[in-house]
Amino acid sequence: MRILLVEDDPETATYLEEGLRGENHDLHVAADGRAGLLRAAAESWDLLIIDRMLPGLDGLALVRTLRASGNATPVLFLTTMGGIDDRVAGLNAGGDDYLVKPFAFAELVARVTALGRRPQGAVPETVLRVADLEMDLLARTVKRAGHPVDLQPREFRLLEYLMRHAGQVVTRTMLLEGVWNFSFDPKTNIVDSHISRLRGKIDRGQPELIHTIRGAGYCVRAPA
Repeated sequence: MRILLVEDDPETATYLEEGLRGENHDLHVAADGRAGLLRAAAESWDLLIIDRMLPGLDGLALVRTLRASGNATPVLFLTTMGGIDDRVAGLNAGGDDYLVKPFAFAELVARVTALGRRPQGAVPETVLRVADLEMDLLARTVKRAGHPVDLQPREFRLLEYLMRHAGQVVTRTMLLEGVWNFSFDPKTNIVDSHISRLRGKIDRGQPELIHTIRGAGYCVRAPA
């Protein structure tokens, strides 16, 4: 894919440039918001990766300007601003996805690939559903069979990761990277204990949605 990265931190830009070119993407870099806006508007891109905090023009204003002009190129926000309000603001400004620094490179590549498959102009996915389980990414709410499920922030992130990979086996390593931002195995049962608590809230008294795949990991899927 032809990708424009708008990032003012040289170290981050170099890291992403080398990594994504290694994944056979054609990556170009703009170092500030105004330069990024000009290049995004003047050239054809498959994806824009945009930092929130940029000199000249911040990332939100950049994306709002593009959307107001009818530019529907998919946007992935990449930023240290990871609060719920920050994520909502990014999606409401016209972003299609939001990844918080520090991040696992494997997850970045997966998100880039997913956005590359999305037809331009498609409405960003803000509600995830598996059977009667529903997660609203903007309101940060979860319901099972119409009833609210109260989750802690880490449990929400864990369930979001599982639901984004619904029907797929997710390994403990993938969860450690994608949910806890660990690039190493902490040699604890942190994943298993969180899955157990999450299962107690989601599956209690209802058909099981969170499945343990012995020797492999976990999978969220509708009951057979």
